[in-house]
Amino acid sequence: MLKVFSILLIAAIIAASVFAHNIDHYVNNPISNESDVIEIVVDQGATFNQVSQRLVEAEFITRPLYFKLLAMYEEKTQKIRSGEYKFSKKQSPAQILDDLVQGNTLQYRLTIIEGKRFQDFYQQLQNHPKITRVIDDVNDIKTELEIEQNSLEGLFFPDTYTFTAGTKDIDIIRQSHNLLRDFLDEEWPNRSEESIVSSPYEALILASIVEKETSVESERPVIAGVFISRLNKKMPLQTDPTVIYGLGDSFDGNLTRKHLRTDNPYNTYTRRGLPPSPIALVGKAPILAVLHPDITGDLYFVSKNDGTHYFSKTYKEHLAAVRKYQLKR
Repeated sequence: MLKVFSILLIAAIIAASVFAHNIDHYVNNPISNESDVIEIVVDQGATFNQVSQRLVEAEFITRPLYFKLLAMYEEKTQKIRSGEYKFSKKQSPAQILDDLVQGNTLQYRLTIIEGKRFQDFYQQLQNHPKITRVIDDVNDIKTELEIEQNSLEGLFFPDTYTFTAGTKDIDIIRQSHNLLRDFLDEEWPNRSEESIVSSPYEALILASIVEKETSVESERPVIAGVFISRLNKKMPLQTDPTVIYGLGDSFDGNLTRKHLRTDNPYNTYTRRGLPPSPIALVGKAPILAVLHPDITGDLYFVSKNDGTHYFSKTYKEHLAAVRKYQLKR
């Protein structure tokens, strides 16, 4: 009798060992060599069994008992997170379980481009299929973020934002605004004495003009210096991008002399000083250029039609440059 019991015990141990080996082999090896992928949404409150069943139906988990035993052994059945997931059959069941527990959900990106307007940014948010809209009126943004300025233009930081499906538009807007505010707060105390802007908001206004005038890194501090020199001399800035911004949707791409003569708050040909708000979304480089301008004595610049500009100290020299580079005389 003892001999029979011993044989049965050995057999049970062997069977358990084989079973454990089979589980280990299954859960730690790729499901298959196929490149099939599946996207599933795990709803808030979904159970492990519900998620496992969906994977079984999609033929991603072929041995649900082994998958559940793994989750039970690692005490993960109550730890899966909600969200949108993408799994591949080249993953192992253990990797899929880890993704579910760690919340490795699908990530989406939205890029805010420097020089674009707030309306472009807002439209991107409205059009993105994975972003949840909670802002129906842009005026609500001022209330949500406690923004005091009349205009929302320029108050958001151009960058690439990563988010998960269902993220609210206001959350991305808040993150963008906070990034810009934090950068301004950090850099404002370090500004050069030559930077005469009286507030971070004024710095942002002038930086937006520099942003629209050039994308050449080395020119930004020089152009900022030109504008600061003109402000010091009480000269109008006379910069086309502000006029174009003031024209709004009526601008058809052709800036005329009539436009330059028609007064509005953004026409820096008819009005001295800075316009009432930024005219674009601004990156770090133009802000730093305004806070640390290169004062060269130049008061004018004209495009050389190759992306760069010719700078002049006198109006006579500027006219000659205009004839050479713009009028081709």
